[in-house]
Amino acid sequence: MDYIFFTGLLGSLVLVTGAAWPESKKSVKPIKSVKDWLFAFGGVLMLFYAILGYNVGGSVFFVFLEVLVVVASILMMLDIDDRIDFVVILISGVAFIIWSLLLFEGYNTVFFIIGLSAIGLGYAFKMGTLRRNLALTFGSVLIAIFSYLSASFLFFWLNVFFAVFSFYYVVLGLKNKI
Repeated sequence: MDYIFFTGLLGSLVLVTGAAWPESKKSVKPIKSVKDWLFAFGGVLMLFYAILGYNVGGSVFFVFLEVLVVVASILMMLDIDDRIDFVVILISGVAFIIWSLLLFEGYNTVFFIIGLSAIGLGYAFKMGTLRRNLALTFGSVLIAIFSYLSASFLFFWLNVFFAVFSFYYVVLGLKNKI
C-alpha cells in the first residue's frame, strides 16, 4: 500500500467516523465536539491526499473540494454565525465553480460543482441541524456520482458512506420534529 492511498484511506476513515459519530444531545461548541474535530482532521488528511493524488495525475477537482472543506472546517471550529459562513462559503464556492467551469471536463463537472457547494455549506452550518445534514447528504451523493464517473473509487466510497450516515441523521432529525 503506497503512502498516497494510505493517506486517503486514513482520511476517509476519520471522515466516515465523524459522519457516523452521534450528534450531541446538548448544544456544544464545535471546538468541544468530537464529531466536528473528526470532520476537520479528516478534511485536512483528505486535502493532503487530493494534493498528492493531483501531483501524480489525479483530478484537480478533488483539491478544490478539500480546500473548500478545510475553509468550512475553520469556520465551523471558530463557531462563526451561519450568515457569515454562508457568505464566505458562497464566495469560495463561486470562485471554485468559475474555476471548475474554466476547466470544464464534461457534464459530470456539474455534479462536482453543486456537490462541492452543498458539502461546504453542510460543514459550515451549525451541528445538529436538519439543514446541515441535508446539505451533507445531498453534496455527498453528488460528489459520489462525480467520483464514480471520474474513477476515483476512494472518494466514491467515502462519499457513499458519508451520504448514508448524513441521511441517517436527516431521518433522525425528522423523527424528532414529528
